[in-house]
Amino acid sequence: MGFEVLLKGKNPVRLLAGLGVALRISLISVVISILLGLIIGTLMTMKNPLIHAVSRIYLEIVRIMPQMVLLFIVFFGFTKMTGHNLSAEVSSVIVFSFWGTAEMADLVRGCLTSIPAIQYESSKALGLSRVQTYRYVIIPQIIRRLLPLSINLITRMIKTTSLIMMIGIVEVLKVGQQIIEANRKTSPHAAFGVFAAIFILYFLACWPISCLSKYLEKRWEN
Repeated sequence: MGFEVLLKGKNPVRLLAGLGVALRISLISVVISILLGLIIGTLMTMKNPLIHAVSRIYLEIVRIMPQMVLLFIVFFGFTKMTGHNLSAEVSSVIVFSFWGTAEMADLVRGCLTSIPAIQYESSKALGLSRVQTYRYVIIPQIIRRLLPLSINLITRMIKTTSLIMMIGIVEVLKVGQQIIEANRKTSPHAAFGVFAAIFILYFLACWPISCLSKYLEKRWEN
């Protein structure tokens, strides 16, 4: 079945190191996306025609353009246009942050606009200042609605990092292909075992995050 190649030499360590590369890029991109997404999502709720137009164009670009194309544009196109080389990892962080920020901003916008106006009016009637209204009334509700959704975004970003192998980053999928190529003659069925192992690694990385999201949703429904 090809599982024997996984125990040869340093193959297990190489696969784990490749997964570490993917997780590192995902984590950096997620942190940037959350920070920028909170700011941009808040701005998107403002009734400003210019902000509304720019944000809509931004969201449509992210939704229509495949991440693979964005990777090629940033990694290859930036070098052609400016003459400066971006590393593959920096290019990946830029693309995933660009994508993740748009997704996060839209989630923040949706959560903010879902808060009924009566809650702002009631808080004002109770004598709460604008800061107190957001601190004690609005923000706790937004966190409850936003956290499970943002966790789902994190799992999607981890899985999508498999695309970075296309610009030369040696992540877990690339390592798997290298192992398969190196054992093509001695283990012709190595592909099954290697990709099964990669599936398990991604599952172990994403499953706890998915469980946390479901747990929070159930807990906060009560």
